Amino acid sequence: MKNLFIVVLFIIIPFAGLCQNLSPKYEFRGVWIATVENIDWPSKPGLPVTEQREEIIDILDMHQKNGMNAIILQIRPASDAFYQSDLEPWSKYLTGYPGRSPNPFYDPLEFWIDECHKHGMEFHAWLNPYRVAQNYEDPLAGNHIAFEHPNWILKYGERLYFDPGLPETRNFVTKVVTDIVSRYDVDAIHFDDYFYPYPLQEEFPDTASFKKYNRAWPDKYKADWRRENIDILIRQLSTSIKKTKPWVKFGISPFGVWRNKSDDPKGSDTRAGATNFDHLYANVIKWQEKGWIDYLLPQLYWQIGHSSVDFELLANWWKNHSYDREMYIGHGVYKIDPESNIKEWTMPDELPKQIETLRAIPEIGGSAFYSSKHFNRDLLGLQDSLQNRINNTPAIIPPMPWINNIIPSSPEKFRKSGKKIKWKVIETNEGKNKPVKFVIYMNEDGKDSNPQQLFSICLDEKFKFKRINKKRKKYEVRITALDRLNNESKPTNPVIIKL
Repeated sequence: MKNLFIVVLFIIIPFAGLCQNLSPKYEFRGVWIATVENIDWPSKPGLPVTEQREEIIDILDMHQKNGMNAIILQIRPASDAFYQSDLEPWSKYLTGYPGRSPNPFYDPLEFWIDECHKHGMEFHAWLNPYRVAQNYEDPLAGNHIAFEHPNWILKYGERLYFDPGLPETRNFVTKVVTDIVSRYDVDAIHFDDYFYPYPLQEEFPDTASFKKYNRAWPDKYKADWRRENIDILIRQLSTSIKKTKPWVKFGISPFGVWRNKSDDPKGSDTRAGATNFDHLYANVIKWQEKGWIDYLLPQLYWQIGHSSVDFELLANWWKNHSYDREMYIGHGVYKIDPESNIKEWTMPDELPKQIETLRAIPEIGGSAFYSSKHFNRDLLGLQDSLQNRINNTPAIIPPMPWINNIIPSSPEKFRKSGKKIKWKVIETNEGKNKPVKFVIYMNEDGKDSNPQQLFSICLDEKFKFKRINKKRKKYEVRITALDRLNNESKPTNPVIIKL
């Protein structure tokens, strides 16, 4: 196996890996990093390259300390690129001017992916499919596709969008995604809630594309035609992603309400002003049920007990629509504020209670936090709670057996030398079953081992322990291997170490 320098993915406090109040063994723990308008990174357009890289490392160090295992980075906020592309121009949010490359040159996407993997985190590449510009008066790069195909572009409110009704725009978005998957070592492709835009007072101006490409839908069923446009895109993307790299996941993070029960008996008992199905034309649970996507991550950015869109009620509604795929939940950490006029967001226990609520629902496999920059401020002690209680042991992102359920071979030649352990991997493991991480389990000698009791996760084929007790004790240590889809090998036989 390719040598990697030792990286201990989680700093374990004394006895954290051996305590009784363990966090789950399998759990998605993600963070969104938005680049549009420089929300999270880089801190400003045109930031020097050295500072961009420093910010990346600082962000990853912070989230690693908080126990996170996935980064969701926005790499295409508005038909632009945070990576080297022949299809779309460099983003103005990166360099300060649309189409301008970093100077000195580097590929931010490649750097993010490498550093995420070194930190033991998955990298989910977040794209917005149809947004072209935040403001129609904003200059576009001279090589932007909008100049070559102006008929693809629609103005709605102050923004510009690709017309979702055109096969050409669907094919272009698919080409962009396929290019990323083929050239970069991403773990997942991720879309959020933006398909058709949130409605304004004016009608979305797609009359021409409906007339030309209505596929025999009558005028009164135009909403169904719009939903079918997005269905076609999602199915097309799913096919292309899996054909290019079968192990790359495809996830969607929709708005938190599919439909209100007042509009559909299958909907949630909520009173949301907008919904995925009726306003964004995104029938997200259909995509999950059809197996076109690998996970849903609905954005439940409301508090427990909200009168119209209650967090707990919605979590229990979404759990019934996992359809044997993964279901995660999004938290709105940006709402935590001691000065908030909503009492729950002034309380230190609101987010911990939300996480505890989700952990009690077997169909929900984890959560993600919007957004990264808020972890740099006072979140009423949330960071301490994550480090010392909520995420006090590392977690494995849940495997996806419908993609691949073959377990990798167990590590071999497992041995100790003082406080160090070493092992080897079988070189016949290739592709998606090749071990990429290793799980360390530890229990006191003579006591039963607990397969839920992770001590640490590491990248290299060696690990050095720190002393745990003033009075040394004997511990049994076992190792397993994880492939890139988190299928876990059988454990090695134990070695005994005094710590």
